[in-house]
Amino acid sequence: MRNIQNLKAFKTPKSFRGKGVLYVQLWWLVQATLFKWSPQFMYSWRRFLLRMFGAKIGKKVIIRPSVEITYPWKVSIGDYSWVGDDVVLYSLGEIEIGSNTVVSQKSYICTGSHHYNSETFEIYSKKVTIGNKCWLATDVYVAPAVTIGDFTVVGARSSVFSDLPANKVCVGSPAKAIKDRA
Repeated sequence: MRNIQNLKAFKTPKSFRGKGVLYVQLWWLVQATLFKWSPQFMYSWRRFLLRMFGAKIGKKVIIRPSVEITYPWKVSIGDYSWVGDDVVLYSLGEIEIGSNTVVSQKSYICTGSHHYNSETFEIYSKKVTIGNKCWLATDVYVAPAVTIGDFTVVGARSSVFSDLPANKVCVGSPAKAIKDRA
């Protein structure tokens, strides 16, 4: 049998999280309590908490309390954007979301994974960029290293594994452009 995926040999790379273990644990505690328990309308409170942990959050950003953010210090969200219920920002790497962009409920923005042929199951991270005035409809998956161009709509339940051009409507798994956004 091939010598791959020996999890006993796995090690998280130094500085992979971008902050120390105690800081990470403090964020996870704050997220599990003060963030998640806050009433829906307390958007400014959640913006404040995220900024306290290093996130770059624009003006009047709406983030629901059920959003999960792995490492906020790796997240940037532009002015007037919305992040819906049960969205996961798996920010092992950087996530940049433009202004006036909507990431709808249950979407999963993924910046990291493992090298599947590596004996040590090495972990990696790659930046995800979502442009200005985009709309990711419900339950969209975005893979590491993807850029979604400005003004692009990604249809419900689509999976985005490669870059999407600006000003398009894209659907499917893998997501493909089907028409211009009028």
